[in-house]
Amino acid sequence: MADHRNQPSALAIWLGIADNTFTRQKTVKFGDASAVNSGRLWSIVTVVVLIVAWWIATVGGILDPIYWPPLDGSLYPWDNPNRARPGVVDRFVSLMVEGYRNVPLWEHIWTSVKRVLLGVCFGALVGIPLGFAMGLNSVARGLLDPVVEFIRPIPPLALIPLVILWLGIDEVAKTFLLFLAALFIMLIAARAGVNSVRISKVHAAYSLGASRTQVLRHVILPNALPEIFTGLRTSMGVCWGTLVAAELVAADQGVGSMMMIAKNFLQTDVVVIGIIIIGAIGFAIEMLMRVLEGWLIPWKGKG
Repeated sequence: MADHRNQPSALAIWLGIADNTFTRQKTVKFGDASAVNSGRLWSIVTVVVLIVAWWIATVGGILDPIYWPPLDGSLYPWDNPNRARPGVVDRFVSLMVEGYRNVPLWEHIWTSVKRVLLGVCFGALVGIPLGFAMGLNSVARGLLDPVVEFIRPIPPLALIPLVILWLGIDEVAKTFLLFLAALFIMLIAARAGVNSVRISKVHAAYSLGASRTQVLRHVILPNALPEIFTGLRTSMGVCWGTLVAAELVAADQGVGSMMMIAKNFLQTDVVVIGIIIIGAIGFAIEMLMRVLEGWLIPWKGKG
C-alpha cells in the first residue's frame, strides 16, 4: 500500500516547488526538458514585484515626465507642479468609456487581434504544407530553398512601400504584411519538424505495411507537431511585433494605429496603454497556446 504521508500537495505541484507523479519517476533531471517544473511560484513573484515597482514609480511621481510631456510651454513637467496629471489608469478608464477618436477601445483591440490572427492563420496554411514538401521531397527543397533563404532575412517592415504599391491601403495590405511575418517562421518550423522524425519510426511503420499517406499522417505529422506549435507561438509574437508597422499603412483603427496617432499629439499615456494592451493580449495568447499544446500534444518531450 502506497504511503501518501510524504506526497506533495496539489498546490505545491501547481506552483512548481514540488515534483508531480511524472517528474518524480525521472532518474535524471538535468538535460531532460520534461523534468522541468512549471515555476509558477517565481512567475507570481515576478508579477508582484513588477506591480509594486509600477505602483511606487507612478504614485511617487517618478514616471510623470514619461507619461505627461509638457503642454504649457515649460521645459519639463516638474516645472509646473500644480498642473493636474491624471493617472494612466484614469486614462484607460476614460478610453474604455469614451473610446479614442470616436472609436471604442474594444474595437481598436478587436481590429488588431483580428489582423494578427488572420496573418498567422494564412501563414500557417501556406507555410506548413510548403515546409512539409521541403522536408519530404528533394525537388520541392531544391526549388524553394533559394527563394526562402533569400526572402526570409528581409524584415517585413522593408516591404511596406511595395505592399502599398501592389495592394493599396486597405485591410488586404495589412493582413498580407502580417502573413509575410508568419509565413517563413511556419515554413522553417514545419521543415524542422519533419527533419526531427526518427528514421527508425518510419522504417517500423513501413515494415508493418503502412502506406506513404499513413506514414505521413500517423508518424511524420505527430512527431512534427511540437516544432509546428513552437513556430505558431513564435510567429504570433513576431506578428504582434510587426502590428504597429502594419497599421502604419493608412489605418484608422487598431491598437498600433491608436499609438501612432497618440504619438503625433504627444499623448504618451495612450502610447503606454497601447503597449500594455499588446503585451497583455500577447501573454494571454501565449498561455492559450501552451494549454492547447499540452492538450493536443501530450507526448511532447516524452520520447
